[in-house]
Amino acid sequence: MTTAFDTVSSTRAPSPVEPLPHQLLAALGQHRMATTRQLHDLLRPDTARQTISTPLNKLRRDGLVDYTVLPQSNRSRAWYLTSEGARLIRDFPALRGRPPYPITSATAASLKTPHTLTVVRTHLAFVADARRRGDEHGYLDWTPEVSHPLSDGEKIIADAVMHYTLIGDDQRTKLRAFVEVDRSTMSSERLAAKLIEYARLWSYEPQPAGRQRSQRPAVPGAIWLRWYPVFPRVLFVLTGGSRYVLNNRISDLQAMVSQHPLVAALSREVPLGAVVLEDLEEKGATGSVWVPLADRGRRSWTEL
Repeated sequence: MTTAFDTVSSTRAPSPVEPLPHQLLAALGQHRMATTRQLHDLLRPDTARQTISTPLNKLRRDGLVDYTVLPQSNRSRAWYLTSEGARLIRDFPALRGRPPYPITSATAASLKTPHTLTVVRTHLAFVADARRRGDEHGYLDWTPEVSHPLSDGEKIIADAVMHYTLIGDDQRTKLRAFVEVDRSTMSSERLAAKLIEYARLWSYEPQPAGRQRSQRPAVPGAIWLRWYPVFPRVLFVLTGGSRYVLNNRISDLQAMVSQHPLVAALSREVPLGAVVLEDLEEKGATGSVWVPLADRGRRSWTEL
């Protein structure tokens, strides 16, 4: 199949920058789904909207992407990869090892849109802030639905893992975070219990076969060291309720930190914070909008 990014002239040296259609496929493979506007803000924020919509429509004609129309949105489109598109991106270097999740129909897509698009919305707040500050955080520095094993055959699935590089006058600081996006669709107690799962991941050290399992504070050999040099901070982004409801949910997260011994131990070693999504978008990710779960006041997520 000839696709929209197979048209590079043989007389020209290849560009180190991937062509836009390639980036669109990679972004949809990474994020599962995104609206036209989200893809525009993610990849080409300083261009006309047609810069994104034209290649998207070409990719759709090629059978690589499709869309579902969002309800009550003036016919806004949420785009996703077809099975053929998901097959194609398996060979993209940036997505190797990323399991494909093709969406087989517009009906299936519509079931995934509320949460998936809110996660992309959260990512865009960090992308916009990084551009403004001159930090490094691009469309592939945010990986949704990352799974890690826990003891007893269980696992934890983070809504996203974020990689972010702060650029200072004479240094680069690499930061990582597990991001949980809460739309107030689960009980506040279930949301707070996510902290227990992260504390278990932090403390879980697999034992060789035949030895008794244990749960101890992280030491060399903790399972998370397979993926991270430092345990990522844990960030909760809340939306979908009144300010009163969201503040109560943040209070319940703080209560879990103070009352659960393993979560309290985690909080002494790992930054934990929560924020309202609308504040994140209005004041920027590095604004003083984050509530530290083990302390009082508000600060930037980089200073939790």
